[in-house]
Amino acid sequence: MNREILVSNFSTIPFSWKDYLELTKPKVVALMLLTVVVGMCLSTPSRLPINLVISGLVGVAMMAASAAVINHVIDRDADLKMQRTHNRPIAQHRVSVFKASIFAAILGCCGFGVLNYLVNFLTAWLTCASLLGYAVVYTLYLKRATSQNIVIGGLAGAMPPLLGWTAITGSFNSNALLLVIIIFLWTPPHFWALAIAKKDEYAEADIPVLSVTHGIEYTKTSILLYTLLLWVACLLPVIVGMSGTVYLIGATLLSAMFFVKAWRLKFNSSRVSAMSVFRFSIYHLMILFIVLLIDHYL
Repeated sequence: MNREILVSNFSTIPFSWKDYLELTKPKVVALMLLTVVVGMCLSTPSRLPINLVISGLVGVAMMAASAAVINHVIDRDADLKMQRTHNRPIAQHRVSVFKASIFAAILGCCGFGVLNYLVNFLTAWLTCASLLGYAVVYTLYLKRATSQNIVIGGLAGAMPPLLGWTAITGSFNSNALLLVIIIFLWTPPHFWALAIAKKDEYAEADIPVLSVTHGIEYTKTSILLYTLLLWVACLLPVIVGMSGTVYLIGATLLSAMFFVKAWRLKFNSSRVSAMSVFRFSIYHLMILFIVLLIDHYL
């Protein structure tokens, strides 16, 4: 009887490839793949092996998409309580939890297989650890356990440049870790800006983001301080000789703009300012890594 109900529920939800695409958070994955490519390119002065590049990007993309789908599954109830997320496919029952779980499993297993057999063992297991860190440790536990959730859990999301590096070299390198540090320090001010703008929604969903637990002013101060830490981190590739003048100029300008945005946010209570910081942070990371790539080849 239960099996019949399950099959009936499985078949009555209409299929839409757009819903499944939305579950994978394609824009987030695309930005992640950019940092993977930069990690690949910076890992060697010689020509990149095209087979490793393609296999690495496909494998990482599939596992990142799997983590995104798992995030949708776990957060489905909270998503309904937030204006920003209430129309997501699982929250609105356009995709069932069962179907989404199968989809995530297929993506994850296929991605791991591609990385393990076509790239290397190290990259496969590092990517798997990142998936578990984001989808399970962060989403299932940290997100609802502490206001420092994004700081602790941000390490999983900072791994892509290292994954790109290991995909080509098959080994760790301290320069790759510098790129991880940049994303690790970028994540809190990026997310906290959104947490200010959507404070009431996070409170309604009972998610203890910093703006809910410590207040908006404290969060603004934290964003400002983190932009300073990020500025220093962005200079590390120059300090160690990994990049040169082009990157130095680009990183300095971008970091200064981010700091100015955070400064204005600190002394302006408008929530539009918070969203402005959030949107700029995305362009900041994207342009920073593009400049890093350009500097490498110049």
